[in-house]
Amino acid sequence: MNLRHLEMRLERLEGFERPTARLEQYQTPASVAARLLHHAAMQGAIEGRRVCDLGCGTGILACGAALLGASAVTGIDVDAGAIEVARRNAEAFDLSIEFLVADIRSPDVDWAGLACDTVVMNPPFGAQKAHADRPFIDRALELAGEVYGIFNAGSTPFVAAYTEGQATIEEVIRCEFPMRRTFAHHRKDRVDITVEVIHLSRI
Repeated sequence: MNLRHLEMRLERLEGFERPTARLEQYQTPASVAARLLHHAAMQGAIEGRRVCDLGCGTGILACGAALLGASAVTGIDVDAGAIEVARRNAEAFDLSIEFLVADIRSPDVDWAGLACDTVVMNPPFGAQKAHADRPFIDRALELAGEVYGIFNAGSTPFVAAYTEGQATIEEVIRCEFPMRRTFAHHRKDRVDITVEVIHLSRI
């Protein structure tokens, strides 16, 4: 499946019904999700691989991974409402995806049983809570050897320092992230921000 075809399919998915600012529930744009997934697929990290989407929200990355031929896909999110939407999105495309309502910081989850080949994720940027992305990075590198994440522009030096001795940054792709009006404090219908898709390989 080429990049444009993947993006067009992902554009059909439902978004958040009641997004929560505290959880930074901005819908991942289809253009950004497709670019991350297509790039990972070109590097052999999706097709035939076990893929986990951490903080999956409404499941756009999880669904995209399944569309690209992942052998097994798991989506994990703390918000049960978002998981319900994600399940509907998977059903709409007749995709077999396991969704789990859980906090990625919880010690009560059998994380060893969720080990996979590749993690894809769009963690919180930390606008509401500083360092909100750190538990996602930690869990991602615990679960998988290859990690593809969406981070705010300028995050690469931090990610490199934070993961020193655990992982290496293989590649950084900058792209535009169209953020639509989602919460009451937003003043514009759309703001385009720059993000970095960072590919980490566990050492």
